[in-house]
Amino acid sequence: MDVALFDFDLPERLIALRPASPRDAARMLVVHEDGRFTYAQVRDLPEFLKRGDALVLNDTKVIPARLHGRRAPKPGVEGDGPKIEVTLHKRVAAGRFLAFAKPARKLSMGDIVHLGKLDAKVAARGPGGEIELQFALSGAALDAAIAREGEMPLPPYIAGKRAPDARDVADYQTIFAAHEGSAAAPTAGLHFTPELFARLAERGIAREHVTLHVGAGTFLPVTAEDTAQHKMHSEWAMLARETAEHLNTARAKGGRIAAAGTTSLRTLETAARADGTLAEFSGETDIFITPGYRFKAVDILLTNFHLPRSTLFMLVCAFAGTDTMKRAYAEAIAQNYRFYSYGDACLLFRGS
Repeated sequence: MDVALFDFDLPERLIALRPASPRDAARMLVVHEDGRFTYAQVRDLPEFLKRGDALVLNDTKVIPARLHGRRAPKPGVEGDGPKIEVTLHKRVAAGRFLAFAKPARKLSMGDIVHLGKLDAKVAARGPGGEIELQFALSGAALDAAIAREGEMPLPPYIAGKRAPDARDVADYQTIFAAHEGSAAAPTAGLHFTPELFARLAERGIAREHVTLHVGAGTFLPVTAEDTAQHKMHSEWAMLARETAEHLNTARAKGGRIAAAGTTSLRTLETAARADGTLAEFSGETDIFITPGYRFKAVDILLTNFHLPRSTLFMLVCAFAGTDTMKRAYAEAIAQNYRFYSYGDACLLFRGS
């Protein structure tokens, strides 16, 4: 499928640099099954769901995955080595992470990188600036060092305009985050507040959690001309047996499954059987959803507005229809909705 089909003009001014306050005050464009639009706020979500529906959220927790430092000087070379920025995106062992480095061309196998008071060796190099780092520490000691030395890994389209600050420590984390491991926030989850959860519970809407540790690969542009040539980075995901049973029961009783965010949706669709029931799952997923995909588990999707030519925009086009989503995004741009991680939301009801 031609990647150009998923391109559109997005004014840079619409990329949000700060979230709405309170969180659930963000605007929400509702896209119904028949393509109609309704204009609301995230706090109105309970009005669009019904008793017996189940809302599924990703309870991953963002780690301060961006680290700054210098490469150690090469043997026989005086002076400091070049500045290096790394973004950890996947743990592969107690003391090893996959990471994206900038500028990656300054690093070779075996190089030592000083990241503040944390040292690491380049154990492997991959395409697109990806490296594998072997740290001098491991386990809990490494986690504590990353927490001291790292900063919140704001997406490049935000970090390129301003530096992360103390507000981002709270803003770029969901209020229900539980399991550390993400290099990016599951951004649809950022909109939820205790008050919104209380209203959902009053309406009889169940709340369930999955875990998918979001990798920094989510920010990588699609450089291929055809979607068939794009390779997704795999991410670790988990759907507990009890959660799968709860969701299967809800659906059997006529309830719908609403995914809060594309990461929740991708976890559920990875774990879904051919008949739409859900099974326990724990492992890697690199599911890449484009138009033509047959959804098995998810009926409703709450998600933010995504960037042109991104895998996330491809996913929402698969969910609600490409023509419908192009109209929805054109409407969002005309109405000055705010895009991406700190932006507004859309609520999508799956097209037939």
